[in-house]
Amino acid sequence: MPDTLLDVAVIGGGPAGLMAAETVARAGRSVTVFEKMPTFGRKFLMAGRGGLNLTHSEDFERLATRYGERSARLRPMLEAFTPSDLVAWAEGLGQETFVGASGRVFPKAMKASPLLRAWLARLEGLGVALRPRSTWKGWDAMGALLIEDPDGRHAVRARLTILALGGASWPKLGSDAAWAPLLRVGGSEIAPFRPANCGLDIAWSAVFRDRFAGEPLKNIALRLGEARARGDAVIARYGLEGGAIYALGGAARDAALAGGVTLTIDLRPDLPVETLERRLHAPRGGQSLANFLRKAVKLSPVEVNLLREAHGLDLPVEPAALAAAIKTAPLRLTGVQPLDRAISSAGGVRFESLDGLTLKARPDVLLAGEMLDWEAPTGGYLLTACLASGVVAGEGVARYLHQAGPL
Repeated sequence: MPDTLLDVAVIGGGPAGLMAAETVARAGRSVTVFEKMPTFGRKFLMAGRGGLNLTHSEDFERLATRYGERSARLRPMLEAFTPSDLVAWAEGLGQETFVGASGRVFPKAMKASPLLRAWLARLEGLGVALRPRSTWKGWDAMGALLIEDPDGRHAVRARLTILALGGASWPKLGSDAAWAPLLRVGGSEIAPFRPANCGLDIAWSAVFRDRFAGEPLKNIALRLGEARARGDAVIARYGLEGGAIYALGGAARDAALAGGVTLTIDLRPDLPVETLERRLHAPRGGQSLANFLRKAVKLSPVEVNLLREAHGLDLPVEPAALAAAIKTAPLRLTGVQPLDRAISSAGGVRFESLDGLTLKARPDVLLAGEMLDWEAPTGGYLLTACLASGVVAGEGVARYLHQAGPL
């Protein structure tokens, strides 16, 4: 690699890094993206296997609260690159979008590869240099970036650097937080990494686990401490996973990690308990309880057996008690799934170590994406904020270089 001075080096070829590079390039500055994996956007492609949930169509004020205690920090970024801007950006790449019944926004292609191909082509057209198989190893004594590629280790000089190295989930796709010791040594505070959007552990009986693993629970309501969620979930051999579980958020995760907490499920959230009780007064005759519940309140076999996991094999017979059991099924949590099985991660560089997105310890370095200490539930919120942070980091770099003048 020639000994030249780059305007901007972007470390990390995921959504935040690529968006930062696009923003810098549009401002007329040279930018090189270094990515340690053989190809770019690998986690982005993995997300696309589920349909690539780009963002959410809900009211902006509601969307801006989805980031928990980091909502105030992220709001200016979301204002700089709104969900509407994201949709326009995707459609500018030739990817028409639609809003699903849940309010989530997807590309009509329902996958990530067409969008990523168009995006990488646009970046190359803007003059962005893409360098795969190039791993960042920190800085040398003169402050140059140390980049290791198949040809060896090189010192790369850049006027400004944007780090967009991802979190700590999906290590096989490159998000392994190997960067954390490099920043910690430099004086940055890093919050411990924890799984986010992860399954909850429940000690199912062997019979229930073997029979119902993989079965869905549709339109349920969940309560865990102060956290509430509605939606669908899936029975897993270890417990429960799915959108409704992930929507409970970080507080629920932390409570489950502490142990000794109970998740309560309402299997019929749209029916008042009085309506259930009235339906359960219907004559049962010689039907089994399972068959009676299927006909009276449309409980599926997995739901009937989940009630038995929650309340015991002998479910109440009296209609009021049985209705209450359907509305409140308690399940004891034993933990959460580990970080390498989580969709995303919480933790990362604390905002107290930053001035905006600039590292206080290194004023020539900005951060973007999931390596920052924030988290979001599924629903498009994670990708929205990653892209928005990339835009803001890129704009900050472009603004600085404009003020500083030419090389």
